[in-house]
Amino acid sequence: MVILLCGLSGAGKTTLAKTVKNRLTQSGLNTEIIDGDEYRNTLFRELSYSKPDRLENIRRLGFIANRFSECGIVTIVSAINPYDEVREELKESYENVKTIFVDCPVSTLIGRDTKGLYKRALLPDGHPDKISNLTGINDPFDVPASPDLYINTDELNIQECTSLLCDFIINNN
Repeated sequence: MVILLCGLSGAGKTTLAKTVKNRLTQSGLNTEIIDGDEYRNTLFRELSYSKPDRLENIRRLGFIANRFSECGIVTIVSAINPYDEVREELKESYENVKTIFVDCPVSTLIGRDTKGLYKRALLPDGHPDKISNLTGINDPFDVPASPDLYINTDELNIQECTSLLCDFIINNN
């Protein structure tokens, strides 16, 4: 099984992936996390944040996730994954791929801003530190029309989110 956690930066994808992995591993289910930031910083450094490179990044993560899944490992891909077209492409290319929308209002994300990205994206045009392609602010995010599971991290705490996703995985694996 491949779980595609998608959502804006700071929504809680990585935190959720880690807590779910820990719980599933404790219950005897082999689980692996493919973290978009980690893979981008180690294996895919040549990719930019242009749309073609974002699509390529998700294709590569999906390929790796599928290889783990073929070995019986539940694989959680934690990445912004902003484009519907590549999420659908992975579902068509590989077996048992599930899209999980990890949602949180932008106003809450701006308040969290754990990486300082929203602050930089909201700087005035022409500022040398401005980020001009932050997903959800000045770059698009295709909200999944019908995700396999919807989790709102603004309304639920981490234990509730973890339970929702673990139950979903156990019931669909």
